[in-house]
Amino acid sequence: MQNNIFSKFIFIAFQILGIFLLTSLLLHLIPGDPIQVMLGESSSLADQNKLRSQLGLDQPIYIQLWRSFIQIIHGDFGFSIINQTPVIDRLLEAIKNTYTLAITALSIAIFFGISAGISAAMYRDTFIDKIIINTSLIFISAPHFFLGPLLIILFSIWLGWLPVNGMDSSSSIILPALTLALGLLAIIIKMTRNCMIEFVDSDVVRTAKAKGLDKWPIIIHHVLRLVLIPIVTIIGLQFGSLLSGAVITETLFSWDGLGRLLVESIQTRDYPITQACVLIIAISYIGINLLTEVIYGLVDPRVKLK
Repeated sequence: MQNNIFSKFIFIAFQILGIFLLTSLLLHLIPGDPIQVMLGESSSLADQNKLRSQLGLDQPIYIQLWRSFIQIIHGDFGFSIINQTPVIDRLLEAIKNTYTLAITALSIAIFFGISAGISAAMYRDTFIDKIIINTSLIFISAPHFFLGPLLIILFSIWLGWLPVNGMDSSSSIILPALTLALGLLAIIIKMTRNCMIEFVDSDVVRTAKAKGLDKWPIIIHHVLRLVLIPIVTIIGLQFGSLLSGAVITETLFSWDGLGRLLVESIQTRDYPITQACVLIIAISYIGINLLTEVIYGLVDPRVKLK
């Protein structure tokens, strides 16, 4: 068991290293020069070379990569090329905002998704079931860049209930969280409904009915426990997509998170910030997968961490 855990962490370390190297190489291959962004294209070649030397950008790529890697190992993400502020300061604020948004969206999706999925399964082939399923299909097929503006038009422009963008009030999180949540909510509804229908006629349910238990206690305490593992699987996989979807959503709603910071750093060729953002997102993906495996063991003790 200990060897398996050790091997898993070694594999994770190589994954993170590979992501770091690949991201760094791709950044240097993208056309554009951060020095020209800082000084302007009309600046003299001598000034550009001087600043490039001061920032260490005149060194070979492998030396720049090695220096960045050593800094990250020591928990130091370096300084922004554009404004020379510590990357870690902007990164911590962006992580807090992104995870606040993602957890809010996930909470909405889990609560309403499981509730609607159970209702659709209990009233299958009825009008209620058809309404829930058809609505969820619309949300699944709608990408974030379409759903976000649609919610802005409806709730901000037509109804005037919510702010269009920014982070000025506590209600500012509602529209971006809904934009991220609706697609995941639809997937959870579909998964919950299908699994509930599959298990509702199982031996466990028939035995519970024979003991004289009511319908809803059977659903909550017996059937739902059987379907939790596939639901946990889809939630674990889709939580990673919330982080990737946040790139579009945060930019659209001017939400100061990792996604928006990543887009801005790519536009300005700010390599340290871009590397840090991609690395944090990659670690988040890997950490979520590990957490999903741990939750498997809590939901079903027969599942062991491999």
